[in-house]
Amino acid sequence: MSGLNENYFRGSDDDKKYVDIDSLVSQDEQILWRGKPKKSAFILFKILSMTPIALLWLAIDGGFIYMLCRLGPQMPLPLIIGLCVFFAFHLLPVWIWISHIITANRQHKNLEYAFTDKRIIVRSGVIGIDFKNVYYADIISVNLKVGLFDKICKVGDIYINSVSGAVVLYDIENCYFITNKLQEITRDLKLDAAFPNDLRPKTNKGYTTAYTKDKD
Repeated sequence: MSGLNENYFRGSDDDKKYVDIDSLVSQDEQILWRGKPKKSAFILFKILSMTPIALLWLAIDGGFIYMLCRLGPQMPLPLIIGLCVFFAFHLLPVWIWISHIITANRQHKNLEYAFTDKRIIVRSGVIGIDFKNVYYADIISVNLKVGLFDKICKVGDIYINSVSGAVVLYDIENCYFITNKLQEITRDLKLDAAFPNDLRPKTNKGYTTAYTKDKD
């Protein structure tokens, strides 16, 4: 323990400089790609994702509220208060839908992705700023999902499964190219870690092996 620097964790009290991806990248680390979701697609999806459910829910509850309002003068005050509290909670899907619409622009502003030569960094948040790191060695698979809405907006969602959980890069333009490059980076760095240069033979007969059907 004597070799530890006691001032290592004594830094500036100002956390503002740690809210950008650049502040997390070490000196020996290089950013290979960085990007954000396509704004129009991201915000439009936030608005439309819950719209059918929210409007149906609002229509049903609105009908009950209208009938109760007509009976309002005939109902006791405790019952009116109880019904107001009930519908305030029962309309939760509508409140969530409204909150998604209100916060969509801020979510997009705070959302950013970066690929370095060591890891994937995801910056997100609405009130505060959150960071999630996925190291290439921990990645299990990289998949791309392009739905009908994504195809119309010319974007795609990249799903990254790792031992620490799943990360989704939403509404990425040039999604096929980015996914292919990410798969290449993951494969190359995993192979480099598994087979360091000093352990690699100068020639590898198995790498270019051609598999053919056995002849009689």
